[in-house]
Amino acid sequence: MDNSPNSPQKDPDKPEAEEDVLDVEFSLDEINIDYPREAPSIEAGDQESTASASSLIPSTPLNRYLAEVRRYPFLSKEEEIALFHEYQTLGSREAAVKLILANLRVCVAIASEYAHTGADQMDLIQEGNVGLMQAIKKFDVSRNVRFYAYAAWWVRAFILRYLLNSHRLVKIGTTQEQRKLFYNLKKEKAKLERQGFVPDSKLIADRLQVRERDVVEMDQRLGGWELSLDQPINSEEGEGTFLDLLPSQSPRIDDSLAEDQLRVLFRKKLGEFAKTLNEREEDILRNRLLSETPLTLEELGQKYSITKERSRQLEAKIIKKLRDFMKSELKDFEDLQF
Repeated sequence: MDNSPNSPQKDPDKPEAEEDVLDVEFSLDEINIDYPREAPSIEAGDQESTASASSLIPSTPLNRYLAEVRRYPFLSKEEEIALFHEYQTLGSREAAVKLILANLRVCVAIASEYAHTGADQMDLIQEGNVGLMQAIKKFDVSRNVRFYAYAAWWVRAFILRYLLNSHRLVKIGTTQEQRKLFYNLKKEKAKLERQGFVPDSKLIADRLQVRERDVVEMDQRLGGWELSLDQPINSEEGEGTFLDLLPSQSPRIDDSLAEDQLRVLFRKKLGEFAKTLNEREEDILRNRLLSETPLTLEELGQKYSITKERSRQLEAKIIKKLRDFMKSELKDFEDLQF
């Protein structure tokens, strides 16, 4: 952490360290969060009595969930402290459950801020609930902060992590710079346009302190579209998937046959070439150049009572002879690859 005089002071309401956020893969410092200073409400009709709320039959799972959440009022500060004392000192599971139930509407309120993303609202709420349970474990009563204000950081962190991981089939936020751009690129563009600037990639990169190429890449990812290769398609030949339309990466049959024929021909000519060598040269060809476990130049020198350098010279001479022989026997030998 930066402890320079100009660095922002640590907020006591935030989780103490990035690693404390379970599997959250981004720092909360990257996110502009205005957590609620007062207990948030779910909707305009939140002040209705429990009896009137339960008298109507909700038509969707979300409405049924909201009706259930309304049954649990917010806790006073004294009740909150007493429940945390039971949970943290006595390990009371019932106290933790009461704290969670009393703050479920915090998750609903924060999840509603991300309804414009197109994500399922119940999925966002449930991700926020997981963050709420994590906040229960980490909350420090001695900081004299209301729990819902602290929990808002965790709830928002888990919701944002879910949005990042589910925005595309392929995860797009794998580095800190990419995650920063994922959350702030569109916001920064709109801000620059309001200020009368043209939001080009260089200006945005300077504002967000990231590389320009990262801005261009993220802009393309967010603005593009994606298609699952397993998506079914209907064609004249019957049903299939888009994966069936991709060209095969295996070599063509005619290329494979031609390559096999060349190998057979090369081995044949190699046998003919070996007959043109003397005994020592043929031994070097087979045990040095063609063997899977070739002899070293030093071993060849010891075998024929010659120096290591002389062994190298003999090897180079055999290679030159082999190349000249193949050029004379095989057409376009220089273009062939074996």
